[in-house]
Amino acid sequence: MTNGILYGISIGTGDPELITVKGLRLLQNSPVVAFPAGLQGKLGMAQQIVTPWLSSKQIQLALTFPYVQDLIVLTQAWQAAAEQVWQYLKIGQDVAFACEGDVSFYSTFTYLAQTLQQLHPEVKIQFIPGVCSPMAAAAVLGVPLTMRQQRLVVLPAIYTVADLEKVLDWADVVVLMKVSSVYEQVWQVLQQRGLLESSWVVEKATLPDMVFYTELRDRPSLKLHYFSLLVVQIRK
Repeated sequence: MTNGILYGISIGTGDPELITVKGLRLLQNSPVVAFPAGLQGKLGMAQQIVTPWLSSKQIQLALTFPYVQDLIVLTQAWQAAAEQVWQYLKIGQDVAFACEGDVSFYSTFTYLAQTLQQLHPEVKIQFIPGVCSPMAAAAVLGVPLTMRQQRLVVLPAIYTVADLEKVLDWADVVVLMKVSSVYEQVWQVLQQRGLLESSWVVEKATLPDMVFYTELRDRPSLKLHYFSLLVVQIRK
């Protein structure tokens, strides 16, 4: 029996229409659709995005990925999720993993795919690209993310103010992912450098309850959602 294929499908940042034609076709044709489980019994973000496209005949597989930094705990979760997915793949059923944003951009799918390859080297995996949050945020704001020779830097959630200071010395555009936990520190740095007027925050980009802030001078203490990013254009 031929094994099924695991598809990592980028489903965009919230708007269900921000999925490619190829991604939608594979999503709807896969007998099993997997996604990260939500918290406290609620639907996860990825499940909310793909629900309008799914049929009642498809198996929906919620996989648990804890929000922790402990590598041992994370590794155990990745292995458990990989084995859940493998139960379908080994009997010839394709599995579509719905990935918020893009599968190659700070994605949970990366860890699932790597773990599966380690445990079952014969597994077949395909990555389907899509819209990631910096691009969605730029579209929401109506500004180009980069132009001509501008240098773009993306910093993930775990960065220090020292990292930011160094980057601001040479980059032209900076995107700070999941900025909520360090927003007040970042605001102070941007104020000192005179960059608040060319900085914007986007919270839950493209979702129905999306919020964005284009005036940060009077907002030193925003209480932001986990899915928030900050775009800084450095005028030189």
